[in-house]
Amino acid sequence: MQTKLTELLNIKHPIIMAPMFLVSNVAMVKEAMNSGIAGCIPALNYRTLEELRAAIKELKASKPEGGAFGFNLIVNKSNPKAKAQLDVLCEEGCDFILTSLGNPKETIEHAHKVGIKVFCDITDLRFAQKVESLGADAVVAVNNEAGGHRGNISPKELISTLKNNLNIPVISAGGVGCKADIDKMLSYGAVGVSVGSPFIASIEAGVTDEYKQACVDYGAKDIVMTERISGTPCTVINTPYVKKIGTKATWIENLLNKNKKLKKWVKMIRFSIGMKATEKAAKKATYKTVWVAGPSIEHTKEILPVKDIIANLV
Repeated sequence: MQTKLTELLNIKHPIIMAPMFLVSNVAMVKEAMNSGIAGCIPALNYRTLEELRAAIKELKASKPEGGAFGFNLIVNKSNPKAKAQLDVLCEEGCDFILTSLGNPKETIEHAHKVGIKVFCDITDLRFAQKVESLGADAVVAVNNEAGGHRGNISPKELISTLKNNLNIPVISAGGVGCKADIDKMLSYGAVGVSVGSPFIASIEAGVTDEYKQACVDYGAKDIVMTERISGTPCTVINTPYVKKIGTKATWIENLLNKNKKLKKWVKMIRFSIGMKATEKAAKKATYKTVWVAGPSIEHTKEILPVKDIIANLV
C-alpha cells in the first residue's frame, strides 16, 4: 500500500517499528527493513556515543534498497546526552529522527541541514501546530491506546483533528496489533502507523523470555497506568509486583512535585530510578517485574521472528 509515509521513507508498507526503550535493537531493525517497513531505535538504548555510532554504521551497511531506519531522541532536560546524540546522528546519517518529550527546534534545524527527516511525537493539536511551525516533516500522533507514555485522546478523534488542521502528514501511534487496526487508522486519515508492543514478543528483541512470554500470556485488560516509573504516567503489564507496589506516586513525591524549585529534580530522580528498575526487569529474571507494554498485546499469541509479526500485520 502506497501512502505519504511510504513515499517519505521509500518503504513498501506504511509502518514504522516503534522505538522501545531497552527492547529495540539493530537485529530487529534489520529484519524490519528487509520486510519492507521502517525501524526505529531509542538513542538512549546505547550507553555511549561510540555504541550509537557503531549501530548507525551497521544499519547503513546492511540497509536494503527501499529500507529506512531512524532513531528516537528525547529532547528535554531528562536526557543530558541529547545534543551529543544529535551530533552523532547528523554526522553518521539516518533516514529520520523521531523526537519525544520536548522542543524539537534544534533537532529539526540540524537534521534538515544534512537531509534527515524529523517526525515529532505529539498528543494534541496545540503541540502538533507548534512542531509544524518549526518545520517538522510529520507528526506521530500518540493516542490513548499507546504503550509506554501514551496520550489522552482516542485514535479517531486525534487523527481526525490533526488531519483537518495540519498541512503535514499524521502517523498514528497506539492501538495497532493486527491488519484491521492499521486499516482503521488509515481510514481516519493517518498516512501510516507506528507499532511497538507486538514486537516485544519477537525472537530478535533484546529482553528476557519472561518479558516476551508475558506479552503472550497477558492481554489488553491487564494493562494499567502507573506513575511509579518515570514520573510521567506510563502503561505497564499489571504483574503481581506492580499490584504490590501500586501505581500512584508516593505522598512525598506528590508533595515535592508541588514545589516549583524541586519539581524538575524530583522528576529526574524518579525517571532514573524507574528506568533502572525497568532495565533490570527487561534484561534479567527478577521478582520486580515492571514490564512496559500497550493494550495491543491482546493480539500477541506466540513469540515469533520479526518478519512473521510483520507478515501478520500486512
